[in-house]
Amino acid sequence: MIFILAVVGILGVSASGPIMAATMAPALTIALWRNVFGSLVLGAPTAIRNPGFLKSLTRSELKYTAIAATALAFHFACFVTSVKMTTVAAATALVCLQAAWIALFQWLQGSKPPRPVLMGLGTAMVGVMVITGFDMGVSREALVGDLLALVGGILAAIYTMAGSKARKSLSIGVYSSLCYGICSLILLALCLFFRQPLVNIPPEAWWGVVGVTVAAQLFGHTIFNYLLATISPLVVSMMILLEIPGAAIMAGVFLSQQLPPGTYAGLGLILAGLAMVVLRQGRSGLKK
Repeated sequence: MIFILAVVGILGVSASGPIMAATMAPALTIALWRNVFGSLVLGAPTAIRNPGFLKSLTRSELKYTAIAATALAFHFACFVTSVKMTTVAAATALVCLQAAWIALFQWLQGSKPPRPVLMGLGTAMVGVMVITGFDMGVSREALVGDLLALVGGILAAIYTMAGSKARKSLSIGVYSSLCYGICSLILLALCLFFRQPLVNIPPEAWWGVVGVTVAAQLFGHTIFNYLLATISPLVVSMMILLEIPGAAIMAGVFLSQQLPPGTYAGLGLILAGLAMVVLRQGRSGLKK
């Protein structure tokens, strides 16, 4: 069951970059509405089943959900902007370095990863660099896009780790709807501050917003939020690394973006690194 959910989640987030790159709307506007729609879709049934769920939240649950939502909002602001400035493959590869940032954060907190995990993570990171093609700095715009994606990866790591804390006691419906809702409010403030259009976008752009909501928000982020209740943030982030070749291939097919020469070699390295981490974690490492 976990494997099937992971595959669906990977396919969902893989579609995120190509869809947003092709959607003719400002980055913040896309980020705002995918979270608004995601919050409404998940929040409505949650509110029907448990009308008073907001009153039952503990201070700890609210704190970690708010941290996750804030990190997610700025992650989207960075990542959606980056896919419009550099290639989808490069932006996705750099933002997916969140696995490395999580390992670093855990290390700083006194939880040094075992050597096999570090070796697996290092192998996967080499795969990321191969896929990226060392093309940072091809142009000034691409460089800015690369840097935004890198920052987006740090924010994604914070979002995943905080979400893991919140999901210890919150159901997937309560956590995701609340997280996406808070995220929407922050993105709304950013749209107003930067004077981005809220609804005045091309009609066809709404299809892109709906597409990225269904694929990446509901079948991507939400599935990985669900898995955080039973799988460590590091392993979840390692799974998300498979988004890199998926997004690169989709961008090549649908957007005619040239695939980096090392895409397939990089995929092999990512798979090898992921296998090393998962095998080392074992069944005991998958549970909280």
